[in-house]
Amino acid sequence: MEKNPVCEMLGIQYPVIQGGMAWIADADLAAAVSNAGGLGLIAAMNSNGEQLRAQIKKAKELTDKPFGVNLMLMSPYIEEAVDVVCQEKIKVVTTGAGNPAKYMDKLISNGVKVICVVASVALAVMVERMGASAVVAEGCESGGHVGDTTTMALVPQVVDAVSIPVIAAGGIADGRGMAAAFMLGAKAIQMGTRFLTAKECNVHPNYKEKVLKAKDRDTIVTGKSLGHPVRALKNSMTREFSSKENDGVTTADELEKMGAGALRRAAVDGDVKTGSCMCGQIAGLVKEEGTCKEIITSITGEAEKLLKIAI
Repeated sequence: MEKNPVCEMLGIQYPVIQGGMAWIADADLAAAVSNAGGLGLIAAMNSNGEQLRAQIKKAKELTDKPFGVNLMLMSPYIEEAVDVVCQEKIKVVTTGAGNPAKYMDKLISNGVKVICVVASVALAVMVERMGASAVVAEGCESGGHVGDTTTMALVPQVVDAVSIPVIAAGGIADGRGMAAAFMLGAKAIQMGTRFLTAKECNVHPNYKEKVLKAKDRDTIVTGKSLGHPVRALKNSMTREFSSKENDGVTTADELEKMGAGALRRAAVDGDVKTGSCMCGQIAGLVKEEGTCKEIITSITGEAEKLLKIAI
């Protein structure tokens, strides 16, 4: 695939970015994606500064290719995470779950390219004005925290609204999805669910197996009443959460307590019944494992062939 603005900006071979999945996107996965020619990301999630620094140092030992950090803006340690990113001379971060305004000047002045994950045109326009180098337009098909607009509808509207590169995310797991994203005006893609099944991904095998066995209607969105909807695979926990969320009796505090630690239980402990197996609707298309190199070359190769014959 020919070089494009995102590849040149980030110094990567393929316009493929790995999603910053909490408890999953560690140094091993990030390095593997970067070594395969994409951009790997370490999820800062709620890690304190030294925990994040340890992951960054490990990734530097595993790859000499560019990699980045995903900053979760609602983290109680976000100030420490931003400091560590600057101290360790990370060249690119993605941001999500909040407004990055408070940290933009510091990151940019330290040579960090900031790519903001957005779920609306308004937010895309706002972060461009703040100095974002690119945006990830993420549709509601994606796993984890989601917005309301689909990838098909969101991406072209964001493309028309900003002048910086747009990266498409949500519902992409093969070359057809990548080609479609490019036809909508995106310059790169971000994938999370597809990399959940990468051989280098350290997510618990129970979680990985559940993704591989998923069908097209096996995800559910919960948490809308709390203001932060999340897409995950259906299981006893998400079904119970959904029921209580709509019973008119369960309080917001009780719902928050139900969800606390659920992702870690699934991703680390392998509890796929009472844990939260966050993944996108495209999980039904993901049927086999593969190395990060196999995943990236297969997807980009297929997309390139399709784009050459696109009418």
